[in-house]
Amino acid sequence: MELFLEFAAEQWMLMGALLVAIAMLINHESRKAGPAVSPQQAINLVNAESGVFVDLRDAAAFKQGHIVDAVHIPTAKLAARQGELESYRDKPVVLVCNMGQQAGTAGKQLRAAGFNRVYKMAGGMMEWSNLQLPTVAK
Repeated sequence: MELFLEFAAEQWMLMGALLVAIAMLINHESRKAGPAVSPQQAINLVNAESGVFVDLRDAAAFKQGHIVDAVHIPTAKLAARQGELESYRDKPVVLVCNMGQQAGTAGKQLRAAGFNRVYKMAGGMMEWSNLQLPTVAK
């Protein structure tokens, strides 16, 4: 550890460049997945522009409670079931998972398939529940 700190002190420009490169990589990757929106922003997008919520969780979690009118497509089946979202290609598609982690990967898949307006809901269903927003159980 001592050698690393000595190296970092002597090569501060190199270390700075490395940190900038890492920050740029993280920023680029997060943009490819689509911007994150709060639950309230997501509701506004879907309501104002006839968008859709896509619930990426497994069937058991979906049945326990989900957003009204959400389309249920588990993450593992997204590639095979993209056709179900075809009518939303130019409308807001808000991806919802349990805590907001899986939505990034799904967002990259949809953007690569030509969906222009893909968003991930920050905090996922955990945040939705924390805000005590309505859910429907099947």
